[in-house]
Amino acid sequence: MILSDLWRGSLARRLVVLAAIWSVPLLAGAGIAQTALFHQAAVSRFDDDLFDVANGLYASSTIDPDGSVDAPPLTDSRATRAYSGKYWEIAEPNGSNLHALSRSRSLWDSELGGPDIGLAGLKAKAGKPYYYDTVGPVHEPLRAAALMVSLPGRPQPVIFMAAEDRSALEADASRFALETGVFLLILGIGLILPILIQVRVGLQPLFALRREIADVRTGRADRLKGRYPSELTPLAEELNALVEHDQEVVERQRAHVGNLAHALKTPISVMLSEAELNPGPLASVVTRQAEAMRNHVDHHLRRARAAARAQGLGERTPIAPILEELALTLERIFRDRDMEIDWRAPDELCFLGERQDLLEMAGNVLENACKYSRGRVRVVAAATSPTRLSLRVEDNGPGLPPEARAEVLKRGARLDETEPGSGLGLSIVDELARAYGGGVTLADSAMGGLMVTLELPRAEG
Repeated sequence: MILSDLWRGSLARRLVVLAAIWSVPLLAGAGIAQTALFHQAAVSRFDDDLFDVANGLYASSTIDPDGSVDAPPLTDSRATRAYSGKYWEIAEPNGSNLHALSRSRSLWDSELGGPDIGLAGLKAKAGKPYYYDTVGPVHEPLRAAALMVSLPGRPQPVIFMAAEDRSALEADASRFALETGVFLLILGIGLILPILIQVRVGLQPLFALRREIADVRTGRADRLKGRYPSELTPLAEELNALVEHDQEVVERQRAHVGNLAHALKTPISVMLSEAELNPGPLASVVTRQAEAMRNHVDHHLRRARAAARAQGLGERTPIAPILEELALTLERIFRDRDMEIDWRAPDELCFLGERQDLLEMAGNVLENACKYSRGRVRVVAAATSPTRLSLRVEDNGPGLPPEARAEVLKRGARLDETEPGSGLGLSIVDELARAYGGGVTLADSAMGGLMVTLELPRAEG
């Protein structure tokens, strides 16, 4: 599961992992092979030295008239020091064991261990050296060579053995393995770093394409304009075609909604005009129903326009200019109440949608706050995440009981008949916000009145 997540997570990571999967075993195999070859070569040289000693004993030994073997004097001083690690021995078969005829002083009163293949195996290799590992008189690891030959005047074959402590050999091999491992580790790191750089540089057009797509989505650009390698050029062209097609679809939807609005509103206006020119009971019924039809048409056309706009790409509307415009307008309208609207919004904060929709949503909420406030309204816009923002409007009016808050979001609901209006304000705000994937929440304000919070999409960057 972890490996599959790692594999799917990133194209750059996939390329680096592929390079590592190939490079690491290759370097490890090279290190193991080099260490094995070094060890084999060192052992071969070691065996050659042991054979020289055993063959020198064979070539220089003499046979006395009584059949005893006289060993030649050897010049290696280590063979004369007790337990020095350099040993030799001349022996003959004694049943299934070996009987020492002569040995180096370094063995003192000990004897060398015989070959692990036994006397029968050694006889099968008569005249040829046999190399084996054994243990010395002080339990040190030895490498030994045994040469079984027949000497004139002796009925029994003679075995010439030479042995030496192999600890230095194993230490050299271990040190070589460690040094090789460190070198290959440095080499591996030196290979991976260029691969990382190569992957980052090679995939840079993809990263640039991703940034351009994000710019189109968030409204900083209307199409992809970068120049890309031949492998990515068709993708960029298809994305541009998709963006253009989406914009055409949205424009057609807007045109259709506008035509429908015109087609419906004109007959309704005619009906209202005729009812006004011909007063009476029937005219009153027609007027009420026509007004209801007009409200329904406005409601559904507004939702259709908002949905069409929300499908579009790249609309960015700064929050601060909208709030400044609304605050100035509403303070003039409600100047008889000495209205004060305190608004705050970061300059870089933008709504991901059309200006007209934001103006309608914020305007409705702010107008309601001014109607029911006692002269003070506070507006705070802030980013809540990289893709979301909140617009919080508070007033110091009488507020709204919790049980009545859901009612005011219903279309046509009016809890205060003393104020003018159709009761569509907050319902329109809620519908527009939902069309953009947001919403409206009502709560108590710290100022004593009502707090209305709009959750809306935010244009990134």
